[in-house]
Amino acid sequence: MFKQCLIVLSVCGAACSAVPVSAAGNGPASAPSSAPLAEQALGGTRLVAALRTGGYVIYFRHTATDFSKNDSAMTGVDDCVNQRPLNEQGRRDAIQIGQRIRELRLAGGDVLASPMCRTMEHARLTFGRATPAAAMREREAGDFPGLKLLLANPVDKGSNRWLFGHGTPFRTVAGPPQLAEGEAVVLRPLGQGWRVEARLRVEDWATLPADGPRAPGGRRQ
Repeated sequence: MFKQCLIVLSVCGAACSAVPVSAAGNGPASAPSSAPLAEQALGGTRLVAALRTGGYVIYFRHTATDFSKNDSAMTGVDDCVNQRPLNEQGRRDAIQIGQRIRELRLAGGDVLASPMCRTMEHARLTFGRATPAAAMREREAGDFPGLKLLLANPVDKGSNRWLFGHGTPFRTVAGPPQLAEGEAVVLRPLGQGWRVEARLRVEDWATLPADGPRAPGGRRQ
């Protein structure tokens, strides 16, 4: 349990100490599916309003990559020459997603990325900043305990936690279906787990309405 807390505290500070850990010391349990249930799914103006209010975790798999290259010869996570990089489409998509997030006036917050070059680049192209989070890809006995805590740890209203990672770790802890490159999942963190409320492919960001519901008094939220 102590080791597991250290994994996340090293990434996001003392706030992570509030995450409840099971008595067995295994943290939140893995989920069987990362598809939102119909009765819980958010979309359209409801999704935009929720992400403006904050309190959510948004997990991206990095955008499109150049599969003619791989990571087999890399000497470390900062060895970008010997990793599979974003391709030009992936870079364009990352920039456009960031522009759409700003147009929609979604709440910001922590921007954490797997320290691999493609995930860091995606985060920086989208937000202009990123903090490397080794916990997002550290594997222990076939599990990703640090990633589970980043998905489950509550987020204060007024901000969101934006995560940029890989498909395999997310599928391992949150279940299928596999994320497409550039696809994002919106989760409500619940402390001992999370609830999936939306999945967004790259093209879905353009369909979200910029005008949210009106707040009391007629002012738009």
